[in-house]
Amino acid sequence: MMATPAETAEKATRRTGTSGRSLRYRLLANAAVISLALAGCQTASVDSQFGSTIEEDQGSEQNLASLTAVIRANPSDPSAYNVRGSAFGRAGRYQEAIRDFDRAIQLNPRFFEAYANRALIYRFTGDLGRSAEDYNRAIQINPSYEAAYIGRGELYRRAGRTQEAFNDFQKAIQLDTTDPRAYHRRGLVYQTQGQHDFAIDDFSTAISLQPSAPEPYNGRGISYIATNQLDNAFDDVNYALRLDDSVAESWANQGLIYERRGERDKARKSFQRALQLDAKYEPARSGLARVGGA
Repeated sequence: MMATPAETAEKATRRTGTSGRSLRYRLLANAAVISLALAGCQTASVDSQFGSTIEEDQGSEQNLASLTAVIRANPSDPSAYNVRGSAFGRAGRYQEAIRDFDRAIQLNPRFFEAYANRALIYRFTGDLGRSAEDYNRAIQINPSYEAAYIGRGELYRRAGRTQEAFNDFQKAIQLDTTDPRAYHRRGLVYQTQGQHDFAIDDFSTAISLQPSAPEPYNGRGISYIATNQLDNAFDDVNYALRLDDSVAESWANQGLIYERRGERDKARKSFQRALQLDAKYEPARSGLARVGGA
C-alpha cells in the first residue's frame, strides 16, 4: 500500500530536515483523516478499491484547502502534490488530480507511487493506454511495488487478458501483500476458469483482510452456487446485503439462489430490486425473464 499520513510526513522529514519536520506536523494536523493512497488503499467497491468509511470526507473542501496550504508552504515537495492529487481523486476531480500527479512526477521522476496513482485516475477516465504505461513505469522503478501489479492486473482482467491478470495478482501475493484486492481479483480469475475451490479460498482470504466489503462475499457466493453449496451461498449473499443493500449484484445473486431453490416469487422480487438499483444489470434482467417477471 501507499503511505499513511505519518509515513508520508516522515519521508518529507528525511528529505528536507527542519523544513521537513514542519511539513510533517502540517500533514499530520491537516490530513489525519485522509487516505493518501488511491492506488494502495481500498473502498467499499471493487471498482473504486474497497476503501475507508470516511471516504466522502477525503476529498472535502476543508481537506483540500489544508493540503493546498501545505503545498504553498512547500511548493517543491512532490509528496505534497501526491497527497493532494489523491484527495482530488477521491472527490472525483480527476483533471486536477492528474495535474498534481504530473507535478509530483516532474519534481521526482522516480516517484513510483505517483505513477500508480495517476494510472488509477487514467483508468477511471477511460484512458487505458496511459494507465498501463504508468503502471509499467511504476513497476520498472520499483519491481516490488505490489499496488502497481494489482492495478495493472485489473486492467488486464477487464480487457479479457486473463493469464496476464492472473500473473500480476499472483506477483502481488508473492510479495506478501495484505491488500484484499489481489486475492479478490485472483479469485475472480479462478472463477472464470471454473476453479471454484481455489476461488473460494481467495475470496475467503479477501474477506479476512477486509470483512466490511460486500464484493468478496458475492464472489464467494457465486462459487458456492457453482458447487451447489446453496446454504453457504445464501449466507454470503445475505451478509453482503447487510453490509450494503444498494448493490444490484447482491440482490441478483439472492434472486439466483431463490431460483435454484424453486422459490420463484422470492426470486422475482430480488431480481426486480436489483433492476431498481441498476436498470441495465443484465444478470438481473435475464433472471427475471427466467422466473417470468414483467
